[in-house]
Amino acid sequence: MDRYEQVIELAKRRGFLWNSFELYGGAAGFYDYGPLGSTLKRRIEQIWRELYVIHEGFMEIETPTIGIEDVFVASGHVGGFSDPLCECKECGEAFRADHLVDKIVEIADALSNEELDRLIKENNIGCPECGGELGEAYEFNLMFKTSIGPGTGRQGYMRPETAQGMFVNFQRLSRYYREKLPFGATQIGKSYRNEISPRQGVIRLREFTQAEAEIFTHPKEKTHPNIGRFEDVTLNLYSDEAQQKGVIEQMAVREAIDRKIIAHEFLAYHIALTNNFLQRVGIAADKLRFRQHQKDEMAHYAIDCWDAEILTDRFGWIEVVGIADRTDYDLMAHAKTSGTELVVHIEYDEPKMIEQFVVKPNMAKMGPLFKGKAKAVADALKELSSDELDKEEIKVTVGGEEFTVPSEIISYAQETVKVSGEKIVPHVIEPSYGIDRILYCTMEHAFEEEMVAAEGEEEEEERIVLRFQNEVAPVQVAILPLLTREELMDPAKQIAEKLRNRGLLVAYDDSRAIGRRYRRNDEIGTPYSITIDYDTLEDNSVTIRDRDTMEQVRAPVDGIEDVIYDLVYGKKDFETAGVKL
Repeated sequence: MDRYEQVIELAKRRGFLWNSFELYGGAAGFYDYGPLGSTLKRRIEQIWRELYVIHEGFMEIETPTIGIEDVFVASGHVGGFSDPLCECKECGEAFRADHLVDKIVEIADALSNEELDRLIKENNIGCPECGGELGEAYEFNLMFKTSIGPGTGRQGYMRPETAQGMFVNFQRLSRYYREKLPFGATQIGKSYRNEISPRQGVIRLREFTQAEAEIFTHPKEKTHPNIGRFEDVTLNLYSDEAQQKGVIEQMAVREAIDRKIIAHEFLAYHIALTNNFLQRVGIAADKLRFRQHQKDEMAHYAIDCWDAEILTDRFGWIEVVGIADRTDYDLMAHAKTSGTELVVHIEYDEPKMIEQFVVKPNMAKMGPLFKGKAKAVADALKELSSDELDKEEIKVTVGGEEFTVPSEIISYAQETVKVSGEKIVPHVIEPSYGIDRILYCTMEHAFEEEMVAAEGEEEEEERIVLRFQNEVAPVQVAILPLLTREELMDPAKQIAEKLRNRGLLVAYDDSRAIGRRYRRNDEIGTPYSITIDYDTLEDNSVTIRDRDTMEQVRAPVDGIEDVIYDLVYGKKDFETAGVKL
């Protein structure tokens, strides 16, 4: 078995991950989280919330997982959210065409369908299932379509990302933050993509969890007030230039900014924050890099975009986070489709006198002509240029309806006016995290097999251990009475209750020999075990065992909850937790 199979086998056996709908034969692209997997996932999400919601101050919102069609027309998902699909002419199986050639070219997802067809033909690539001839590539939209309401209903889609819910709430978010840039919103929730051929287990899912932040910034102010926090941090950067050389460069954040490798401070800060988060949840530093989108794959509207990539045993480097400066693209797209201005009013320190083109509709005459829509028509007129206004009949469209306005009821001119501020469309910095991929990588990087002496014996045996970071471990401490005797079980349960009241994740286990129980807890990544034995009844002390070193110390029961809490959260070293045995 390779490392992926070992991790997945352990995950299924011990209750981290299970194939969905297994009772009915399963379905590709779906996984259930078992008791330990759900807890591990929540621990990872909670650390993300601590960084983005508590420390950065970007409050969390929750929006529907189903969206109306207008939202995804504006975002471009209806017209352009697709992958290249090709089907086998023999067996009918469908495949992503770019995945069939990703061993031949480095960035296959940047190729056109015609280029993919050429590569498949030139390299004699056949159907991975039956070897048959493959048809031509065509675009397949990845959104799940649905109807809202009975009958044909209103067209809707399962959201392919959580971001759009934050963009469509921009006006309310702006008011919540009193229009003070920068401000941000976060959301953790389910997203849905009808993947063509999800054959990579939890790496490519049809239903998955995203954690996204949308941070709205001033277009001309991209410095970050807290950049000093990360300036000296070294990142593994795989920049556009480095990719030409095929070399990952280690570079301090400040150097990357000064050399214009990362576009600006604000983006660099959030790349470094991503680096901080991933290492904190247990991703190995030497298996983490940040790859810059190359010129031919960069979205046309983006200033700069980087992917956090993690090295895995089977799949190589996989993307787990995207961090991009998306400019004003999203807000402008929603403003255009909705017909609503999405701006922030920025107050000047002192009012300014400026030359301004001013349109003045005669509202006394507009009212009788357009009644309840007079103000909307007037607002539309104010957006027109002098050339557009210099006509006998002026046409404007409001809410999909065209109105003709006589030129004699409109005046316009260049005037010098005093203004106290300006309206701007903010730019958006977006860190987008794939929680499921991060969880799998956390498990793979924590997984280790080793030969160790059996507890209390000289003969060696194989030990599987998940070396989770203490704060993400789904069980933080195991309570183990030495024997299944009432006089040991009662105090063990009392200690377990004390630890739970301290907010720790506790497992109680009194089944089978103590050595087997240690191994079971090593296998699920429990950092510490507490053994209650007959000495406990005499001196009110217990044995604490460390998962990684298997060393043991003896500590008093009084205050044991504080000792374990401090061990879990790094406030105490194991050597100081008690008397070494």
